[in-house]
Amino acid sequence: MPSPIYIGLPRVYSTKSKGNKCVPPPNDFLIGTWQVTHSSLPLWKDKRNVNVTYELLPVDKSGVYKIDDLVKFQSKTSEKVSSIHGVDTPTPGDPGAWDWRGKGWLKLASTHWECLGFGHTDDNNKWIVTYFAKTLFTPAGIDIYSRNKEGLPQSSVQEILKALEEHRVVEITDLADSVFQVPHN
Repeated sequence: MPSPIYIGLPRVYSTKSKGNKCVPPPNDFLIGTWQVTHSSLPLWKDKRNVNVTYELLPVDKSGVYKIDDLVKFQSKTSEKVSSIHGVDTPTPGDPGAWDWRGKGWLKLASTHWECLGFGHTDDNNKWIVTYFAKTLFTPAGIDIYSRNKEGLPQSSVQEILKALEEHRVVEITDLADSVFQVPHN
């Protein structure tokens, strides 16, 4: 049986609705490779085969579990695989939210992201909906992740988008309206 689709709001908008914050997924649900099958982020418009792999890092000196975050993708016109590598640190006081910092030459880049919802479909395909805060390089955006390259059934995607729009927060409705499919082949 599929999990019910419940989608929360990013913390920045949670005051505009009745405290709708996602209960964060457990680390064992989050860890592994996810296919980015739908997005509102313009940076994925001309890309394909976008995936992100989360790997739990050893606990640091302060007792915090950080996550290694590796994004791989191809342009629609090239076979070359590109990557973006960083580390996610849990946002203090905000379960289900992380602060990403790039590695290497991307060390100056950072963003904040949150889990808005997660679950599984009838065929046990796990999914996550994430929100990314605006940065110097990208606008705020929403991604839908799936464990399968085929993504979620269109009905599940529509339910997720409807759940986002039901919050009646203009900025989130606008993001939901701009979600497009990211091709995988």
